[in-house]
Amino acid sequence: MSTSKCNEFARFFNDKVQSIKLAINSTTQMTTVQPSTHLSLTNFTPVTDQIVQETISSLSSSTCCLDELPTRFLKSVLSSLLPQLTHLVNSSLQSGAFPQALKTAVIKPLLKKSSLDATVLNNYRPISNLPFLGKLLEKVVYKQLNDFLQINNCFDTFQSGFRPHHSTETALIKVTDDIRMNTDAGRVSVLVLLDLSAAFDTVDHVILLQRLEDWVGLSGTVLKWFRSYLEDRKYFVEIGNYVSNPRALTCGVPQGSILGPLLFNLYMLPVGQLIHSNNVSYHNYADDTQIYISLTAGDSEPVDSLCHCLQQITVWMQNNFLQLNPDKTEVIIFGPHTQRE
Repeated sequence: MSTSKCNEFARFFNDKVQSIKLAINSTTQMTTVQPSTHLSLTNFTPVTDQIVQETISSLSSSTCCLDELPTRFLKSVLSSLLPQLTHLVNSSLQSGAFPQALKTAVIKPLLKKSSLDATVLNNYRPISNLPFLGKLLEKVVYKQLNDFLQINNCFDTFQSGFRPHHSTETALIKVTDDIRMNTDAGRVSVLVLLDLSAAFDTVDHVILLQRLEDWVGLSGTVLKWFRSYLEDRKYFVEIGNYVSNPRALTCGVPQGSILGPLLFNLYMLPVGQLIHSNNVSYHNYADDTQIYISLTAGDSEPVDSLCHCLQQITVWMQNNFLQLNPDKTEVIIFGPHTQRE
């Protein structure tokens, strides 16, 4: 390995995302899905030494090469550093600024399967590591934002990804139960499994910030903090003792971050409303969307609704810089064999 190989990986990971974004035709216009929130979260609540201590204890002890102190050592001397760390956290919350020094990610290429050809760059996935103090700030903000979202019922009811007390099991149970009930009633179910290409990496920052403002009600210092959190991020690739030149991250939610999955869920909020407006059932798990209908023989209206819904989803995805992957999208029909014909 060498610096040139690190630069090759860095260029490949960047070009892969940019090629997806360039391939998306986002010029098609459609009726805008209107947000329905009158909520407002303007300022964060300052935290105490105890909250910072509990937050640090809950975080993994893994260390990033950018950390000034190894995480285990920091935890071992936490009592001496706690006032300074609390001051750091509160300064960020009150100023609406995420420190620039904590915005750089270290990427390590990981072979997807040991059986794959190690000389082919496409056989690797980027594994991101972020500075520990950045994760501390993220965890504090995550707690306050998540509490706000929970209290005000902001989450999509049918989103099971990255939510407390939700999992792949809750998504599976909901969809399976609906299909079984339709089958018991002698109805046919049509299930469409939608797949997105590198969805977390192509999220548009301008659209995301607009969604946080219009759909969630973030404003003031809170919205300013998230703008600071997203802008001017960088990454470099590390392999052994070699590193690449730093590259800018201009889109996507930060990989390996605490806030990234939550921000993606909020980015996707309009999709549920769009599907519901077409009288089509659905359930999401992160970037995997399952939409389905039930019908009886000779009933074409649900099929028309499903087709119209798919057209609207396709346009919405394009306008939000998300790419549907037709090769991995599946259609499955459930029900009595005679009706499936």
